[in-house]
Amino acid sequence: MKVQRAATHLRMPWKNGGGETLEIIRFPPEATLETLDWRISMARVAQDGPFSSFPDIDRTLCIIAGAGLELDFGADGGVQRLAHGDAPFAFPADRPLHARLIDDPVTDLNIMAHRSRYRHAVQHMTLAGHRTRTTQAKHLLVFCIGGEVELMLDDDAPIHVTTHDCAWTSDAHLHTVTLTNAGDDGAAIYWIELFSNPV
Repeated sequence: MKVQRAATHLRMPWKNGGGETLEIIRFPPEATLETLDWRISMARVAQDGPFSSFPDIDRTLCIIAGAGLELDFGADGGVQRLAHGDAPFAFPADRPLHARLIDDPVTDLNIMAHRSRYRHAVQHMTLAGHRTRTTQAKHLLVFCIGGEVELMLDDDAPIHVTTHDCAWTSDAHLHTVTLTNAGDDGAAIYWIELFSNPV
């Protein structure tokens, strides 16, 4: 597995200029925001305002710090409250959306995929000891929310990740991943799978 360390995440402005994003991985790396297959990033939301629109993109939002957001999709879409600790929330990124802070600023994790090429699934997991998962996703990402985690892909050498590091692999074979809490306290991750859509 490759590891994208937290210190190397790329800082850039939001598409709509309303804030700042830490881009973790963009695929393919040479793609623009208009041509990407998928992307994972973090953002700090410090004030109410609109979300950027991304045509043909499906998006999943996770609150990793702060109380949360109210996501207003307008008269036809209603309001979705997304608080810290809630399950990841998936929605089309090309729908108009205005966000309101529930309380203090939040940090969120965003997973975006071009819906004609990929579908994705995101799961929150806590680790107290060992845990084993299998996957046949085209791309697997393990984002460390907090703590220290040791990962082993099949029989490869284990790798160590800490807060906001992201480990990933691009291979559609069936894999077994062993996850171990490697610190003195609990650890938590997001398990992110991207599956190719048939052409």
